[in-house]
Amino acid sequence: MFDCCGQPLWASQAALSLAGGESSSCNLISDSGDHPLPLIIGAASSITSEILSRILGPLSVPLLSYLSSCPCLSDRVQFPNFFRTIPSDIYQARAIAQLAIRFNWTWIGAVVENNSYGHTAIKIFQEETQGAGVCLEFIETLSLENILNDAKRAALTLQASTAKVILVFTWYTNVRELFLELAKINVTDRQFVASEAWSTSSDLLQHPVTRKVASGVLGVAIRSSTIPGFENYLKSLNPFHRPSDGFLREFWEVEFGCSPGATNLHSYSSSSLKSLTSTKRTSHPSNISTSPPADKSLQKASLSACSGTESLERVQNVFTDVSQLRVSYNVYLAVYAAAHALHSLLSCPADNSSTCSSPEHIKPTELLQHLNKVNFTTPQGEEFYFQDGDIPAKYDLVNWQNTPEGTLQLILVGHVVGFDIHLNESAIQWSTGSSQVPTSVCSENCRPGTRKSNRKGEPVCCFDCIPCAEGEISNKTGSLYCDQCPLEYWSNANRTACVPRQLDFLSFNETLGITLTTAAVSGVIMTTAVFVVFLCYSRTPVVRANNSELSFLLLLSLKLCFLCSLVFIGRPSVWSCRFQQAAFGISFVLCVSCLQVKTIVVLAAFRSARPGAEALIKWFGLGQQRGSVCLLTCVQIIICAVWLSLSPPVPKQDLGFHGSKVTLECSMTSVVGFSLILGYIALLACTCLILAFLARKLPDNFNEAKLITFSMLIFCAVWVAFVPAYVSSPGKYTVTVEVFAILASSYGLLFCIFVPKCFIILLRPGKNTKKHLMSR
Repeated sequence: MFDCCGQPLWASQAALSLAGGESSSCNLISDSGDHPLPLIIGAASSITSEILSRILGPLSVPLLSYLSSCPCLSDRVQFPNFFRTIPSDIYQARAIAQLAIRFNWTWIGAVVENNSYGHTAIKIFQEETQGAGVCLEFIETLSLENILNDAKRAALTLQASTAKVILVFTWYTNVRELFLELAKINVTDRQFVASEAWSTSSDLLQHPVTRKVASGVLGVAIRSSTIPGFENYLKSLNPFHRPSDGFLREFWEVEFGCSPGATNLHSYSSSSLKSLTSTKRTSHPSNISTSPPADKSLQKASLSACSGTESLERVQNVFTDVSQLRVSYNVYLAVYAAAHALHSLLSCPADNSSTCSSPEHIKPTELLQHLNKVNFTTPQGEEFYFQDGDIPAKYDLVNWQNTPEGTLQLILVGHVVGFDIHLNESAIQWSTGSSQVPTSVCSENCRPGTRKSNRKGEPVCCFDCIPCAEGEISNKTGSLYCDQCPLEYWSNANRTACVPRQLDFLSFNETLGITLTTAAVSGVIMTTAVFVVFLCYSRTPVVRANNSELSFLLLLSLKLCFLCSLVFIGRPSVWSCRFQQAAFGISFVLCVSCLQVKTIVVLAAFRSARPGAEALIKWFGLGQQRGSVCLLTCVQIIICAVWLSLSPPVPKQDLGFHGSKVTLECSMTSVVGFSLILGYIALLACTCLILAFLARKLPDNFNEAKLITFSMLIFCAVWVAFVPAYVSSPGKYTVTVEVFAILASSYGLLFCIFVPKCFIILLRPGKNTKKHLMSR
């Protein structure tokens, strides 16, 4: 173990000493003896790791770093012997870019370290947000050599900036100076997004200026994890059990203010311990950032001897705090990876023990090969392996939140796995002190109904909002362009939605449509009720004397007539246009056919009563009646089938001029077909009317000729009036006229034919007898 004090020259000297098997004057703890070491864990700095990897590359000595995150080190051609247990900075820069896109931060400021760490991170951020409408208002750089001037310049830039979200990719000591300058000029309303270099810095969290300037920080952090047994191990340390550990002895003197006893080995002075603490403090923000408390007894010339009962069990100290093991966990993984590679190298197959390596003769080249193949599961259940020297990217997302005591605490709010972000947004406390995501834009997002218009010579994030033209809409915030409404739609007054261009069709939702629908449904219910009454009294004389089978079929056809009227209501479509006229034509032909056959049967029954006409009734038996109805109906079915197959009705829109209403209708591409359907119905209705008229003087108690006559008179009157009304009605009223004609004629048939019979069946049961029917 060598402390190179952050100096690449010292690190190079130490690495060559280790690789060559020599000892070093700055050796703290060394068990290497004079044997060359086949693997080195370190260094923390990316620059140092780059230098060491180039030096050790020709020797094939693996270099396993726990904190070097520069993307350049992923180049296996230049650094084939380099491995690391921290993800490349590419992943954290992309994660921050995804956060900016996720929270719609389009106008952002950036403060970066003036080296490859800062420049590479901001370059990746810009590449990731390209095309997402994210702009950087400014990029300020900070250098350690000129930090006071740089921090002051960056603070003034932030003060003049309109960006409310500031990305900071720099070292935590530079961030501290920046915050001090911001506090001086009272800039306290910025939302900072932190890189892993300072997002977990306890030094910043405990600084009173930070609470004033940078509460609510959202940052990417090196993932934290537990190390099993580590806390117990730390708390069990005791210089009486480890007399050769000079660091532990000095720590004991600082913490407890007593001397654990004399030792022959070199121990650090108190100033050495504080110097080491200070050195460690600058190694990484998630490492030690405050020195252990010094007891006043250390100021005395001599310390009293320790009693031996001192223990670290109840000591609350940064050295014993294992709640945030980040860099330490990376070191832990590096040691485990090295151990597994060595184990794999030294494990001999049972049948090939002669080729095994021995611990005394380990070749770096062999160890390098085994390190590339390392794959194991840690005690925490995490799968660990290298991908060309890198590990799969995993980060924590942390948030600095205020506590009731007025301090800041670090809260875990999410994770980054590869390029995927898992974030609990409701757990975030922003710089405003609330859960409301802060806004950072150059221009307020264009409201729905407007579109963006870029300002000449300015970034794309700065724009004006132009209202959409007539017939165009934008229904999203921040639309780049307006969408043209479809032909049957038009933009509303706010240009936020395409509304129907006053569509003119008979709808179920309007008053007229609801009225007609109610009338049709009522007709179906009434027809069903009559059907039930006839079914219950099917053996009574009134039902049997009037051809019960045809009566039931007539009721069924009437129900179809009522139902077919519903097809005409609603928005016309291909299937509805084809089905409505066919359903109407077939239903009414079936209905009129039943009436015509019933009338013919009545006439035949009376004619057969004359001498010599007995054979006449044989031609109108049940089979002949059914056949007649089917034959008459099939003619209409054939007409409909030919019409719909050759030239069916199709939906048609009369768009007219822009902004006017649109009439939706079923266009009759062939008027001949529709005329044939109506003509055939009219032919049957007239025939039925004539036959019923001829049978009107037959005995009233025995036949229903008068009822059929009245019903057919109403039927014909309705449809005669229908033709001129249909031709002259505009828009949806054309359909309304046809639906009204269907309902009126159906109700006419239902009331004229069946209501008198139901009246007798239900209210005058004395007349529902054979004797009464045969009285005349």
